Amino acid sequence: MNIIETDVLIIGAGPSGSVAAGILRTKSKTPIDVLILEKSTFPRFSIGESLLPQSMAFIEEAGMLQAVVDYGFQFKNGAQFSYQGQRTHFDFREKFSSGWGTTFQVQRADFDQVLIKEAEKQGAIIKFRQEVISYEYDAALKKCIVTVCNHENDEKYQVKANFVLDASGFARVFPRLLNLESPSTLPVRQAIFTHIEDNISDKTFDRNKILITVHPSHIDVWYWLIPFSNGRCSFGVVAESTFFKKIEGASYDEKLKNLVHQDDYLSHLLSNANWPIPVQTIIGYSANVKSLVGQGYALLGNAGEFLDPVFSSGITIAVKSASLAANCLIQEREGNPVDWNEDFEQPLRLGVDVFRTYVEAWYEGKFQDIVFSKRQQTDIRNMLSSILAGYAWDVDNPFVYQSKRRLMALHELLTT
Repeated sequence: MNIIETDVLIIGAGPSGSVAAGILRTKSKTPIDVLILEKSTFPRFSIGESLLPQSMAFIEEAGMLQAVVDYGFQFKNGAQFSYQGQRTHFDFREKFSSGWGTTFQVQRADFDQVLIKEAEKQGAIIKFRQEVISYEYDAALKKCIVTVCNHENDEKYQVKANFVLDASGFARVFPRLLNLESPSTLPVRQAIFTHIEDNISDKTFDRNKILITVHPSHIDVWYWLIPFSNGRCSFGVVAESTFFKKIEGASYDEKLKNLVHQDDYLSHLLSNANWPIPVQTIIGYSANVKSLVGQGYALLGNAGEFLDPVFSSGITIAVKSASLAANCLIQEREGNPVDWNEDFEQPLRLGVDVFRTYVEAWYEGKFQDIVFSKRQQTDIRNMLSSILAGYAWDVDNPFVYQSKRRLMALHELLTT
């Protein structure tokens, strides 16, 4: 069996894998060899298309910012919310935390391609149609041994690496191979979605913001509408699967079109939309693991934990994890001690837990009460805007520190 050796092996060529590679290749004082293995071919369709401003800092850290800016993605500066005729918005430039206040809404096939090309320019080696099928750690050699199937020729080979980053996203390679899966605390939900030619003629609609619409009769059901720069939108609905079974239609295409007409504002906006792409679905996407680190490896982004798409936190968590892990590896390369629990897992989970607080409050209806309240003070609103902009690790923000207690206290204040 052929053997390839590298310093760092990255499984998956999505945003977390590309950003980790970029940081490793550009920030280390001594060169770090990086090999990225991707099971699919690019470009490929993916959802998770509305970035948060916090993610821009990590794209910049990876040396990929200019390529992303130059591509011409749809500018994004905030989020709109709609419910039973009420509409409000958050401008991410009006926030408590310092840092980026704008970002982009991206078609992931293009965005992921931009990032992986930059990683390749920076010296990372990329191999597509490669499936990781086993992992072991050789303690004597202090090497990770990964067995791979090359689907170009169906031959197997091994990679010996000093460290492995699992950035495989929903494929969750190491959680499956190493029995790391842990039940999510969130209920099983389903999303149905597609890309449409929106033909929105309403001049009051702001294409620079994602639109999140609460179903008029079901507080725990919501729609996303993410405008792109080419006249298309990503459009989808999230609910428990039993909800979709009650919606008329023999197919998810029919169900999604029928759901548009259950909300007056969406029905108005999308009255002239074309639906060229079949509707897709994913179910049971929320996931967790027993640990994000192990002997010779760490889990990045969705490979470790995915909460829910409602606040578009997925890519932000992914690239934050990439930054933390890459910097830990650089510190080790430079001879400095690293505690992967203290320096990677604990800091990452801090922000993930903040996002979880807001996801749970959303499905309980409490965050909707806060969002649409007319009694919010400007400074409080700016603190919440920071969370929605992805700054879930800013412990100077009172709504990050002790997030659940403070959010529940705010809800009580605004609703009594």
